[in-house]
Amino acid sequence: MIKQLTRRRALGSLAAVSTGFVANSLSPSLAQAAKKNPKWEVAMHKGLKWVSQTQSSLGHWTAGSYPTAMTALAGTALICSGSTTTQGPYAKNIRLAVDYLTSKSRGNGLIGDPLTDNRYTYGHGFSMLFLSQVLGEEEDADRRDELVEVLTKAADFSAKAQTPSGGWGYVSAKDGNNFDEGSTTITQVQGLRGCRNAGIPVPNEVIESAKNYIYMCKNADGGISYSSRNRGSSRPAITAAALATLYNAGNYDSKHIPDMLKYANKNLKGISAAGGRSFGHWHYTYLYYSQVVYRQGAKEWVPFRDKLYNKVVNDQDGDGKWVGNIGSIYVSACNLIMLQLDKAYLPIYQR
Repeated sequence: MIKQLTRRRALGSLAAVSTGFVANSLSPSLAQAAKKNPKWEVAMHKGLKWVSQTQSSLGHWTAGSYPTAMTALAGTALICSGSTTTQGPYAKNIRLAVDYLTSKSRGNGLIGDPLTDNRYTYGHGFSMLFLSQVLGEEEDADRRDELVEVLTKAADFSAKAQTPSGGWGYVSAKDGNNFDEGSTTITQVQGLRGCRNAGIPVPNEVIESAKNYIYMCKNADGGISYSSRNRGSSRPAITAAALATLYNAGNYDSKHIPDMLKYANKNLKGISAAGGRSFGHWHYTYLYYSQVVYRQGAKEWVPFRDKLYNKVVNDQDGDGKWVGNIGSIYVSACNLIMLQLDKAYLPIYQR
Protein backbone atom coordinates (compact mmCIF):
# COMPACT_ATOMS: atom_id res chain seq x y z
CA MET A 1 0.00 0.00 0.00
CA ILE A 2 1.24 3.47 -0.87
CA LYS A 3 0.88 5.79 2.08
CA GLN A 4 -1.27 8.80 1.34
CA LEU A 5 -0.12 12.31 2.12
CA THR A 6 -3.02 13.74 4.10
CA ARG A 7 -4.16 17.32 3.98
CA ARG A 8 -2.83 17.86 7.51
CA ARG A 9 0.63 16.76 6.35
CA ALA A 10 0.20 18.85 3.24
CA LEU A 11 -0.48 21.89 5.38
CA GLY A 12 2.79 21.24 7.15
CA SER A 13 4.53 21.01 3.81
CA LEU A 14 3.00 24.29 2.72
CA ALA A 15 4.12 25.89 5.95
CA ALA A 16 7.65 24.76 5.20
CA VAL A 17 7.37 26.31 1.77
CA SER A 18 6.25 29.61 3.25
CA THR A 19 9.30 29.72 5.48
CA GLY A 20 11.74 29.93 2.62
CA PHE A 21 11.78 26.84 0.42
CA VAL A 22 10.28 28.57 -2.60
CA ALA A 23 12.53 31.60 -2.37
CA ASN A 24 15.59 29.40 -2.05
CA SER A 25 14.73 26.96 -4.83
CA LEU A 26 13.61 29.41 -7.50
CA SER A 27 15.51 32.14 -9.23
CA PRO A 28 14.65 35.68 -8.03
CA SER A 29 12.66 36.42 -11.18
CA LEU A 30 10.77 33.14 -10.93
CA ALA A 31 10.12 33.61 -7.22
CA GLN A 32 8.65 37.00 -8.06
CA ALA A 33 6.50 35.45 -10.79
CA ALA A 34 5.28 32.84 -8.32
CA LYS A 35 3.33 35.48 -6.44
CA LYS A 36 -0.35 34.81 -6.89
CA ASN A 37 -2.90 37.25 -8.21
CA PRO A 38 -5.45 38.08 -5.46
CA LYS A 39 -8.18 37.92 -8.12
CA TRP A 40 -7.62 34.18 -8.41
CA GLU A 41 -8.43 33.65 -4.74
CA VAL A 42 -11.55 35.79 -5.00
CA ALA A 43 -12.73 33.87 -8.05
CA MET A 44 -12.03 30.56 -6.35
CA HIS A 45 -14.05 31.44 -3.27
CA LYS A 46 -16.95 32.76 -5.35
CA GLY A 47 -16.93 29.57 -7.37
CA LEU A 48 -16.81 27.31 -4.32
CA LYS A 49 -19.66 29.25 -2.74
CA TRP A 50 -21.76 28.86 -5.90
CA VAL A 51 -21.08 25.12 -5.98
CA SER A 52 -22.02 24.70 -2.31
CA GLN A 53 -25.24 26.66 -2.74
CA THR A 54 -26.42 24.71 -5.79
CA GLN A 55 -26.22 21.25 -4.24
CA SER A 56 -29.58 19.49 -4.00
CA SER A 57 -31.04 18.54 -0.63
CA LEU A 58 -30.28 14.92 -1.55
CA GLY A 59 -26.59 15.72 -1.92
CA HIS A 60 -26.12 15.67 -5.67
CA TRP A 61 -25.48 18.02 -8.56
CA THR A 62 -26.34 17.20 -12.14
CA ALA A 63 -25.85 18.30 -15.73
CA GLY A 64 -26.61 16.40 -18.90
CA SER A 65 -28.40 13.71 -16.83
CA TYR A 66 -25.13 12.66 -15.18
CA PRO A 67 -25.73 13.14 -11.44
CA THR A 68 -23.10 10.63 -10.34
CA ALA A 69 -20.28 12.11 -12.42
CA MET A 70 -21.24 15.71 -11.61
CA THR A 71 -21.52 15.00 -7.88
CA ALA A 72 -18.10 13.37 -7.81
CA LEU A 73 -16.50 16.24 -9.73
CA ALA A 74 -18.20 18.92 -7.60
CA GLY A 75 -17.21 17.07 -4.44
CA THR A 76 -13.61 16.88 -5.66
CA ALA A 77 -13.60 20.65 -6.26
CA LEU A 78 -14.75 21.17 -2.66
CA ILE A 79 -12.19 18.86 -1.05
CA CYS A 80 -9.46 20.55 -3.11
CA SER A 81 -10.10 23.58 -0.88
CA GLY A 82 -8.97 21.67 2.21
CA SER A 83 -12.41 20.95 3.64
CA THR A 84 -13.13 17.39 4.78
CA THR A 85 -16.28 15.60 5.88
CA THR A 86 -15.81 17.05 9.37
CA GLN A 87 -13.78 20.26 8.99
CA GLY A 88 -13.91 23.38 6.87
CA PRO A 89 -16.68 25.55 5.39
CA TYR A 90 -17.80 22.84 2.95
CA ALA A 91 -17.84 19.89 5.34
CA LYS A 92 -21.63 19.52 5.20
CA ASN A 93 -21.64 19.60 1.40
CA ILE A 94 -18.90 16.98 1.22
CA ARG A 95 -20.74 14.71 3.67
CA LEU A 96 -23.92 14.98 1.62
CA ALA A 97 -22.00 14.19 -1.58
CA VAL A 98 -20.39 11.15 0.04
CA ASP A 99 -23.78 9.97 1.31
CA TYR A 100 -25.30 10.36 -2.15
CA LEU A 101 -22.52 8.48 -3.96
CA THR A 102 -22.32 5.64 -1.44
CA SER A 103 -26.10 5.25 -1.78
CA LYS A 104 -25.54 4.67 -5.50
CA SER A 105 -23.17 1.77 -4.91
CA ARG A 106 -24.79 -1.33 -6.41
CA GLY A 107 -24.33 -4.98 -5.54
CA ASN A 108 -21.91 -5.54 -8.41
CA GLY A 109 -19.75 -2.58 -7.31
CA LEU A 110 -20.89 -0.03 -9.88
CA ILE A 111 -21.37 3.45 -8.46
CA GLY A 112 -24.20 4.82 -10.56
CA ASP A 113 -27.38 3.78 -12.34
CA PRO A 114 -27.02 1.87 -15.62
CA LEU A 115 -30.74 2.29 -16.33
CA THR A 116 -30.57 6.09 -16.55
CA ASP A 117 -26.93 6.72 -17.49
CA ASN A 118 -25.73 5.33 -20.81
CA ARG A 119 -22.15 6.42 -20.01
CA TYR A 120 -21.96 5.22 -16.45
CA THR A 121 -18.22 4.51 -16.41
CA TYR A 122 -17.49 8.25 -16.22
CA GLY A 123 -19.47 8.60 -13.01
CA HIS A 124 -18.00 5.41 -11.64
CA GLY A 125 -14.42 6.54 -12.30
CA PHE A 126 -14.90 10.07 -10.94
CA SER A 127 -16.64 8.61 -7.87
CA MET A 128 -13.71 6.29 -7.15
CA LEU A 129 -11.37 9.27 -7.37
CA PHE A 130 -13.46 11.48 -5.07
CA LEU A 131 -14.26 8.83 -2.47
CA SER A 132 -10.67 7.57 -2.35
CA GLN A 133 -9.47 11.08 -1.52
CA VAL A 134 -12.15 11.39 1.17
CA LEU A 135 -11.07 8.04 2.66
CA GLY A 136 -7.58 9.35 3.25
CA GLU A 137 -8.95 11.98 5.66
CA GLU A 138 -11.93 10.14 7.17
CA GLU A 139 -11.58 9.71 10.96
CA ASP A 140 -14.92 8.07 11.76
CA ALA A 141 -14.32 4.30 11.93
CA ASP A 142 -17.77 3.33 10.67
CA ARG A 143 -17.59 5.72 7.74
CA ARG A 144 -14.10 4.48 6.87
CA ASP A 145 -15.35 0.89 6.87
CA GLU A 146 -18.21 1.90 4.60
CA LEU A 147 -15.90 3.69 2.18
CA VAL A 148 -13.46 0.79 2.11
CA GLU A 149 -16.30 -1.60 1.27
CA VAL A 150 -17.73 0.65 -1.45
CA LEU A 151 -14.33 1.29 -3.03
CA THR A 152 -13.22 -2.34 -2.85
CA LYS A 153 -16.36 -3.37 -4.74
CA ALA A 154 -15.94 -0.44 -7.13
CA ALA A 155 -12.36 -1.40 -7.98
CA ASP A 156 -13.44 -4.97 -8.56
CA PHE A 157 -16.22 -3.79 -10.89
CA SER A 158 -13.73 -1.73 -12.90
CA ALA A 159 -11.35 -4.65 -13.22
CA LYS A 160 -14.14 -6.85 -14.55
CA ALA A 161 -15.41 -4.07 -16.86
CA GLN A 162 -12.05 -3.74 -18.63
CA THR A 163 -11.94 -4.88 -22.25
CA PRO A 164 -9.47 -7.50 -23.51
CA SER A 165 -7.54 -4.63 -25.14
CA GLY A 166 -6.96 -3.06 -21.73
CA GLY A 167 -9.32 -0.10 -22.05
CA TRP A 168 -12.83 0.81 -20.98
CA GLY A 169 -15.85 2.09 -22.86
CA TYR A 170 -18.85 4.13 -21.81
CA VAL A 171 -20.22 0.98 -20.18
CA SER A 172 -18.63 -2.28 -19.06
CA ALA A 173 -16.96 -4.57 -21.58
CA LYS A 174 -19.87 -6.99 -21.27
CA ASP A 175 -22.55 -4.33 -21.73
CA GLY A 176 -20.69 -2.60 -24.56
CA ASN A 177 -19.49 -5.53 -26.67
CA ASN A 178 -15.87 -4.84 -25.67
CA PHE A 179 -15.91 -1.30 -27.07
CA ASP A 180 -13.31 0.97 -25.46
CA GLU A 181 -12.05 4.53 -25.92
CA GLY A 182 -9.48 6.88 -24.44
CA SER A 183 -11.40 9.28 -22.21
CA THR A 184 -13.30 6.63 -20.24
CA THR A 185 -10.11 4.61 -19.91
CA ILE A 186 -8.38 7.62 -18.38
CA THR A 187 -11.22 8.13 -15.90
CA GLN A 188 -11.03 4.53 -14.76
CA VAL A 189 -7.26 4.48 -14.37
CA GLN A 190 -7.13 7.69 -12.34
CA GLY A 191 -9.94 6.44 -10.12
CA LEU A 192 -8.19 3.11 -9.63
CA ARG A 193 -4.92 4.86 -8.80
CA GLY A 194 -6.74 6.91 -6.18
CA CYS A 195 -8.10 3.68 -4.72
CA ARG A 196 -4.72 1.97 -4.69
CA ASN A 197 -3.09 4.98 -3.04
CA ALA A 198 -5.78 4.82 -0.34
CA GLY A 199 -5.01 1.16 0.35
CA ILE A 200 -7.75 -0.45 -1.73
CA PRO A 201 -6.60 -3.63 -3.52
CA VAL A 202 -6.19 -3.06 -7.28
CA PRO A 203 -4.60 -5.82 -9.37
CA ASN A 204 -1.36 -4.62 -10.91
CA GLU A 205 -2.21 -6.32 -14.19
CA VAL A 206 -5.28 -4.08 -14.59
CA ILE A 207 -3.14 -0.94 -14.43
CA GLU A 208 -0.40 -2.40 -16.63
CA SER A 209 -2.93 -3.49 -19.25
CA ALA A 210 -4.44 0.01 -19.25
CA LYS A 211 -1.01 1.61 -19.70
CA ASN A 212 -0.32 -0.69 -22.65
CA TYR A 213 -3.70 0.27 -24.10
CA ILE A 214 -2.73 3.94 -24.01
CA TYR A 215 0.58 3.21 -25.73
CA MET A 216 -1.24 1.11 -28.34
CA CYS A 217 -3.35 4.17 -29.21
CA LYS A 218 -0.28 6.39 -29.68
CA ASN A 219 0.31 7.79 -33.16
CA ALA A 220 3.59 8.68 -34.84
CA ASP A 221 3.22 12.36 -33.88
CA GLY A 222 3.12 11.43 -30.20
CA GLY A 223 -0.59 12.06 -29.74
CA ILE A 224 -3.16 9.57 -28.53
CA SER A 225 -6.03 8.57 -30.80
CA TYR A 226 -9.66 8.07 -29.83
CA SER A 227 -9.77 4.30 -29.52
CA SER A 228 -7.91 1.09 -30.18
CA ARG A 229 -10.63 0.24 -32.70
CA ASN A 230 -10.88 3.68 -34.27
CA ARG A 231 -7.39 5.11 -34.32
CA GLY A 232 -7.75 8.18 -36.52
CA SER A 233 -5.90 11.41 -35.83
CA SER A 234 -4.32 12.33 -32.50
CA ARG A 235 -6.45 14.15 -29.97
CA PRO A 236 -4.93 16.79 -27.65
CA ALA A 237 -7.55 16.23 -24.94
CA ILE A 238 -7.02 12.49 -24.67
CA THR A 239 -3.24 12.92 -24.90
CA ALA A 240 -3.24 15.38 -21.99
CA ALA A 241 -5.50 13.13 -19.94
CA ALA A 242 -3.34 10.10 -20.72
CA LEU A 243 -0.18 11.90 -19.60
CA ALA A 244 -1.79 13.01 -16.33
CA THR A 245 -2.92 9.48 -15.63
CA LEU A 246 0.44 7.93 -16.48
CA TYR A 247 2.06 10.38 -14.07
CA ASN A 248 -0.47 9.33 -11.41
CA ALA A 249 0.70 5.78 -12.03
CA GLY A 250 4.31 6.84 -11.48
CA ASN A 251 5.17 6.11 -15.10
CA TYR A 252 7.52 9.03 -15.80
CA ASP A 253 10.26 7.10 -17.56
CA SER A 254 8.42 5.31 -20.33
CA LYS A 255 9.96 5.76 -23.77
CA HIS A 256 6.55 7.01 -24.94
CA ILE A 257 6.30 9.94 -22.51
CA PRO A 258 8.63 12.43 -24.28
CA ASP A 259 6.77 12.18 -27.58
CA MET A 260 3.40 12.47 -25.86
CA LEU A 261 4.55 15.49 -23.85
CA LYS A 262 5.99 17.17 -26.94
CA TYR A 263 2.68 16.72 -28.77
CA ALA A 264 0.63 18.01 -25.83
CA ASN A 265 2.87 21.04 -25.29
CA LYS A 266 2.79 21.92 -28.99
CA ASN A 267 -1.01 21.87 -29.08
CA LEU A 268 -1.96 23.13 -25.64
CA LYS A 269 0.74 25.13 -23.90
CA GLY A 270 0.43 28.31 -25.97
CA ILE A 271 -2.65 29.53 -24.13
CA SER A 272 -3.34 33.26 -24.22
CA ALA A 273 -4.21 35.05 -21.01
CA ALA A 274 -6.77 37.04 -22.97
CA GLY A 275 -8.59 34.05 -24.33
CA GLY A 276 -6.61 31.17 -25.73
CA ARG A 277 -7.77 28.57 -28.18
CA SER A 278 -11.43 27.76 -28.04
CA PHE A 279 -12.57 24.23 -28.86
CA GLY A 280 -14.92 21.53 -27.67
CA HIS A 281 -14.07 19.89 -24.36
CA TRP A 282 -11.71 22.76 -23.46
CA HIS A 283 -12.29 22.35 -19.74
CA TYR A 284 -11.81 18.59 -19.84
CA THR A 285 -8.58 19.12 -21.75
CA TYR A 286 -7.10 21.68 -19.39
CA LEU A 287 -8.32 19.88 -16.29
CA TYR A 288 -5.78 17.22 -17.21
CA TYR A 289 -3.17 19.28 -19.03
CA SER A 290 -2.85 21.60 -16.03
CA GLN A 291 -1.97 18.54 -13.94
CA VAL A 292 0.68 17.59 -16.48
CA VAL A 293 2.35 21.02 -16.44
CA TYR A 294 2.04 21.27 -12.64
CA ARG A 295 4.03 18.06 -12.28
CA GLN A 296 6.83 19.52 -14.44
CA GLY A 297 7.79 21.80 -11.55
CA ALA A 298 7.63 25.53 -10.85
CA LYS A 299 9.75 26.62 -13.80
CA GLU A 300 7.20 25.25 -16.26
CA TRP A 301 4.13 25.61 -14.10
CA VAL A 302 4.24 29.23 -12.92
CA PRO A 303 4.18 31.06 -16.29
CA PHE A 304 1.61 28.64 -17.68
CA ARG A 305 -0.51 28.87 -14.53
CA ASP A 306 -0.64 32.65 -14.71
CA LYS A 307 -2.05 32.60 -18.24
CA LEU A 308 -4.44 29.74 -17.54
CA TYR A 309 -5.80 31.24 -14.32
CA ASN A 310 -6.26 34.68 -15.85
CA LYS A 311 -8.32 33.16 -18.64
CA VAL A 312 -10.40 31.12 -16.20
CA VAL A 313 -11.05 34.14 -13.96
CA ASN A 314 -11.99 36.32 -16.93
CA ASP A 315 -14.57 33.74 -17.99
CA GLN A 316 -16.34 33.60 -14.62
CA ASP A 317 -19.90 34.88 -14.25
CA GLY A 318 -20.79 37.43 -11.59
CA ASP A 319 -22.56 34.85 -9.40
CA GLY A 320 -19.44 32.66 -9.25
CA LYS A 321 -20.25 29.97 -11.79
CA TRP A 322 -18.77 29.25 -15.19
CA VAL A 323 -20.76 28.20 -18.24
CA GLY A 324 -19.85 25.97 -21.14
CA ASN A 325 -20.04 22.49 -22.60
CA ILE A 326 -22.24 19.97 -20.70
CA GLY A 327 -23.32 22.37 -17.93
CA SER A 328 -22.30 24.96 -15.35
CA ILE A 329 -21.56 22.52 -12.54
CA TYR A 330 -19.25 20.55 -14.82
CA VAL A 331 -17.35 23.60 -16.09
CA SER A 332 -17.22 25.18 -12.63
CA ALA A 333 -15.90 22.00 -11.00
CA CYS A 334 -13.19 21.60 -13.64
CA ASN A 335 -12.09 25.22 -13.29
CA LEU A 336 -12.05 25.07 -9.50
CA ILE A 337 -9.91 21.93 -9.48
CA MET A 338 -7.45 23.71 -11.78
CA LEU A 339 -7.45 26.87 -9.65
CA GLN A 340 -6.60 24.87 -6.53
CA LEU A 341 -3.75 22.69 -7.79
CA ASP A 342 -1.23 24.87 -5.96
CA LYS A 343 -2.90 24.03 -2.66
CA ALA A 344 -1.72 20.42 -3.10
CA TYR A 345 -4.22 19.02 -0.61
CA LEU A 346 -5.20 15.94 -2.61
CA PRO A 347 -2.62 13.16 -2.98
CA ILE A 348 -3.76 12.33 -6.52
CA TYR A 349 -2.84 15.83 -7.73
CA GLN A 350 0.42 16.30 -5.85
CA ARG A 351 3.85 16.43 -7.47
